This record gives sequence, C-alpha cells and structure tokens, in this order.
Amino acid sequence: MQGTRFKLFPQPQFLDEFEEPEIVEVSSPPGSLGPGPQDARMYTVFPIGKPQPYGISPDGSDPMAPPWTGDIEAPAMPDEEGHFDYLEPGTPQFEAAHLFGTVRFVMDIWEDYFGREIPWQADAVYERQELTILHSLDNAYSGFGFIEMGADASTGTLKPFALNFDVIAHELGHAIIYSEIGVPDPQNVTGEYFGFHESAADLVALISSLHFNSLVDRLLANTRGNLYTLNAANRIAELSDNKQIRIAANDTRLCQFAEGWRKEHHLGQPLTGAFFDILVDIFHEMLLDYGAISPEMEDLSDQLLATAEYAPVMQDMFDAAYADHPDQFKRALLDARDIMGTYLADTWQLLSRQDLNFIDVAEAFMEVDQAHTGGRFATIIRGNFHLRDIGLVDVGPQLEPLGEDSHANSVRTMLPMD
Repeated sequence: MQGTRFKLFPQPQFLDEFEEPEIVEVSSPPGSLGPGPQDARMYTVFPIGKPQPYGISPDGSDPMAPPWTGDIEAPAMPDEEGHFDYLEPGTPQFEAAHLFGTVRFVMDIWEDYFGREIPWQADAVYERQELTILHSLDNAYSGFGFIEMGADASTGTLKPFALNFDVIAHELGHAIIYSEIGVPDPQNVTGEYFGFHESAADLVALISSLHFNSLVDRLLANTRGNLYTLNAANRIAELSDNKQIRIAANDTRLCQFAEGWRKEHHLGQPLTGAFFDILVDIFHEMLLDYGAISPEMEDLSDQLLATAEYAPVMQDMFDAAYADHPDQFKRALLDARDIMGTYLADTWQLLSRQDLNFIDVAEAFMEVDQAHTGGRFATIIRGNFHLRDIGLVDVGPQLEPLGEDSHANSVRTMLPMD
C-alpha cells in the first residue's frame, strides 16, 4: 500500500554527502494527514513567542505543559495528493514536516519490530502527542505528552534539532522506553536503569538510521563491510557521520565503573557497545549464510579481533569479498539490522523498571534468542556481554549529584503529579 511521502535527512545536511534529503514513505495513507502535519495520534506545532520549554522553568516559575495554544507559524500543508515531499529546506514548514515525518518513520519501524502499535506514555491524559519546535532551547526532550526540539547555536549558525534525524530518533527512543517500561520509583531506581535508557535511545536511532538506503550504501562503501573498523577511534569520523554508530562503536567496559559512576550516558556505553558487537557478529553469520565470506575468514576475524594485526589483514579480505558480493553484503546487513530490532523490542517487553541491571537486559536478550532461533546466537551474545563485563562486575555507587546535562531528573521523567 502506498504511503505518504516526506523528505528526510538521514544525517544533518551540514555533513558531507548528506546535503540532500532522501524521499521516504511513511505508513500514513496519502490524504490521511492534516495540516501541521498531524494525524489521530500526534500533531506538529511551531510556536511563536513561546517563553520557555515545557517542564519546570529554571527560574522556578510555574511549569508549562502542552498543549500550546498561542500563535504558531503557518502549518505545513499536504499537496493535492496528500504528500509533503514538495516542501524545500529553509522554511518553518519543511522543519515541521521533517519533525513529523521522522517521528512517523521511526515509529513505523519500531511498531513493525514490536508487532503492534506502541502507545504514548500520556495516552490516558492527552488525546495526542504534541511535536513542538523551540529554537531558544539548546537541547531536545521527550516528555509526558510532548517531544520538543531545540537547536544548536554554539557554532554561530543555528542548527535545528528538528532537522537532525539522530536527535529526533533518540528522543523517540526515550519515549518508547518510558511507555513500555515506565518511569521508575525514585526510591528504587538504579544507575544502570538510566544507563540502559540512554543505551536504548541510541540503539533506536542506530537501527532506525539503517533503514535509509543511502546511509547503508555509504557505510558499506566506506568499510567494505568491515564494521569492526568503526572501533578504531581515529577512523570513526571518516567512516561514518552517524552519531549513534560512533557511540555504539566503543571499547568501554563495565569494570571502568566498579568504583562508581558520574554520568548515565557514559554508564550506558558498555551495554551499547555489547549490542553493537552482537550486531556485527550476526552480520557475519548472515554473510556466511549468503556465501559472501568463508568460514575461515570469519574465524580469522574472531581470532584477530582487538589485535594490531586485525586491520591490515582483515581489511584486504573484506575489500575482496565485498567487491565480489556487494548485494549479499547489503542483504546481510539488513537482515542483521532486523534481527537486532526484533530482539531488542522483545527484550524491552520482558524488563521491569524497578531494580533494573544490565545483567537483566542480557538475560532477557538471551531468552529472546532462545525463543526465536533455539539459541543460534547464544555463544555470540554471551561472549560479547562477558567482554563488556556485564554479569561479571557490579556497578559502583553514584559518585556525585547529577549535572545539568543529565536526563535522569529532567523534564523527561516529569509526570502530572510533579
């Protein structure tokens, strides 16, 4: 069935090779979306004169909550066939359409992985989720009943987050987790819960970005399928401009937090890194299935991993294999992407918000693999979690109060009772 077309930037347009948006179709039938854009579950507004972000103001004034009832920029209108891909960058209307289109695109992806509609956390209070833009906000938040996009003005050039796919998808990832797992009781919350939250949001953005053909093609062309090269810190920027891929391709281990932790973003990196390595290993398994690499090549990759010999030996082998089988490499990556997306969605539905630890996530992920394949990837999964010390090391205490850049006690966790 045909969907409604939008122009979306797979990565911010100020990055090389991403100056032009890609046309995508979302699940909404043409003609079903109203001005804004809007549909039955969410609506987009670009406020004029909004004095502060939603939530508690830093000056202690009364909190502001949706809906915004003041003046707004003229809404984005569908064309005669009900599409929004006629809009060009540089207008408030394109920015609003890009925000809505990205949220709908990412929600489509994850509702497919969940196998059902994903509710909004605030469905019992608000009929629809508000997607709003506030350039004076130097951050982006998903909260109770809203997703609000600010802008980065640190370089002297305004870079709206409503045009940044990674930022929008990351915030939607937080919204999905709060909806599916819930906001924890402050008396029982663990640091690992907040680390898990950041990890899950990054993974939502990473998996979602791999649904852009242009991004997948560029990633494979630059790495020739040797995704472990992304772990080489001095080469990451060359190989991918995707923020979530850069974060996922890390070498952080949980033992680094045995004495304690300060930032939940850092604490989540061992979990994100384990999942990235699992994704790469499943990709290799799919390459074997397609006959694109040999068992000997896959075994050698495992033997040389994390050694100085890996890059000079394996890159030549990946170059040759990719040159011979580019289509199989792409299919294998898309298969690995969808296996990971499905496994993550199933895993999150097994978790409890109370006393959540990384080992709970690992055990649930193992259980999901057993249910889907009889444990085909069990050795891969267990090995990568152990390499990150997950299940082997206890996280130490919180060492200092959460800073202003923390989301653990931010507008994201505010509920009506607050």
